[in-house]
Amino acid sequence: MADAALAGLELRSTVTGDGVLRLDLEQVTAPEPGPDEVIVRVEASPINPSDLGLLIGPADLSTMRATGTPDRPGLAFTVPQASMPAMSARLGQSMPVGNEGAGTVVRAGANMQPMLGKRVGMLGGAMYTQFRTLPAHGCIALPDGASAADGASMFVNPLTALAMVETMRREGHRALVHTAAASNLGQMLNRICLADGIGLVNVVRSQQQAGILRGIGAAHVIDSSAPDFAARLTDAVAETGATIAFDAVGAGQLPNTILHAMEAAANRQATEYSRYGSSTFKQVYIYGWLGGNEPTVIDRNYGFAWAVSGFLLTPFLARIGREAVQALRNRVRDELTTTFASHYTRTISLRDALQPDVVAAYVRKATGEKYLIDPSL
Repeated sequence: MADAALAGLELRSTVTGDGVLRLDLEQVTAPEPGPDEVIVRVEASPINPSDLGLLIGPADLSTMRATGTPDRPGLAFTVPQASMPAMSARLGQSMPVGNEGAGTVVRAGANMQPMLGKRVGMLGGAMYTQFRTLPAHGCIALPDGASAADGASMFVNPLTALAMVETMRREGHRALVHTAAASNLGQMLNRICLADGIGLVNVVRSQQQAGILRGIGAAHVIDSSAPDFAARLTDAVAETGATIAFDAVGAGQLPNTILHAMEAAANRQATEYSRYGSSTFKQVYIYGWLGGNEPTVIDRNYGFAWAVSGFLLTPFLARIGREAVQALRNRVRDELTTTFASHYTRTISLRDALQPDVVAAYVRKATGEKYLIDPSL
C-alpha cells in the first residue's frame, strides 16, 4: 500500500450524460512503483492547447459556473447538444489531464533506484497531479542546473517542432511554412531552422507577433492581416522554395491561401503552360484547431499535385522508431535552455487553475501567454 504522504490532489475532467462538463480536484494516491517505474513529485506542468482539448473540450465557456468549496474548488460548463455525440466515448469518466511535466523522483522501483532524487521531465498524461507513478522510460533526467519549469515543456512543443522538420526532410521538401508562428512552438521552430539552415516562412496575425519573431532573427515573417498578405506570402514561398506547411489554425481560407502561394511560386519557374497545374507537390498539414469549428475552405484551384491532411505528434513518433525518437529527445535535452526554452506568463496552483478569471485567461491561447501549473503549491 502506498505511503499516505504520496496522496494528493489531481485535476479531473468529466462529461456527464446530461451535457455538463465538470472540472474537479480529486484526492488520489499514487500507486506503488513497479520494478521499472518511479513516482515523481510534480512541480511544473504547462497548459498546452492539446491539454485544453481534454480539459475543456467542447464546453460553452460562456456557461462557466463555480462549484465545490474554497479548499476544493470546481467548475461546471454546459456542453452544446450538437457536440455531445463526439463525447460518447468519455461520458461519465473522470479523466486526468496534462500531457507533460517535470518534477523530482521521490520513489523508485527495484531497477530504478539510481533515479531517486533526480529532477526529470515526463511525458505520459495525468500530469495535473501532485504525485505521478509512471514507467521510467517516460522520463528524461534534466541537465544539471535545469529547473522543473525548464523541463516542464520538453516534450510536446519541442518534439512537434522537430517532427515538422523531420517530416519535411523525409518527404523531400527543403523549406516550410508555419502558421500561428509567434507561439512558443513557433519560436522553437525558428531557432531550429536558423541553426540547421532551413528556409522558414512564418505566418502571424499582427505586427506585434511579427516583432517577436524578427527579434529572434526570423527572416520571413508575413502578417495575414495585411492587405498584401497573399502577394507577400507568394514572394516568401518563392524565395525559400517552401512546398510543405504546418497550420495551427485549421480553419477558414488560410490553408487554401498557402496552397495558392505555393502554386503561384512554382509557376514562376514554369517554361510552358499546363492546364493541370504545376507538377510541384504541395502539402499542408493541419495540426491545431485555433480556428475553432469554422470550416476549412479548399477551392482546389492549384492543380492536382497537392494534399491537405492532419498531423499529430504521437503517430509520427511511432512511425519513425525508437532510435530516431531517442535522437530527437537527446537534442531537446542538450538544447533545453536555448533552442527549446519556454517562457511562462504565470505559474498557478491546481486550485488557481479552477478560478473562473484564471480559466478565462489561459483558454484565450493568446500569443506570448503560456500558463504553468505547479501542483506542489
